[in-house]
Amino acid sequence: MLTGLLALSTASAFAAAAAYINIAEQPARLGLDDKSLLAQWKPSYARGFVLQGSLAVVSGLLGLGAAWQSQDWRWIGGAMLILSNWPYTLIGIMPTNKRLNAVAPDAAGAASRALIETWGRLHGVRTALGVAATLTYLWALRG
Repeated sequence: MLTGLLALSTASAFAAAAAYINIAEQPARLGLDDKSLLAQWKPSYARGFVLQGSLAVVSGLLGLGAAWQSQDWRWIGGAMLILSNWPYTLIGIMPTNKRLNAVAPDAAGAASRALIETWGRLHGVRTALGVAATLTYLWALRG
């Protein structure tokens, strides 16, 4: 089923992008001084938000389409997992994002570093949701 394969592909892309951030980008940026750390985080976050947000919506809609086509509830489970990144981000992560975006570049310091470290832990949940959605879609695809 093409719709299911596309749902799986976009969920996998989401999970891979999220994992890359937690495994490679976040540890690398934490090696920077405080001002460079904040300066790197701001544009990276803005670009990542668009990429991951779009992948979550597309994957969720495709998962719902696959559920409708196949009449298999497992697709709905995967769709709900990937789409849950939106409320989690808006409720769980956005307060930290707003605080970080409000820090002026020359005011970066230990407090902004601690916020970015917190942000990284919060982002790990997004990675877990992407992996869970991918695994659920794989389960549904197996029939």
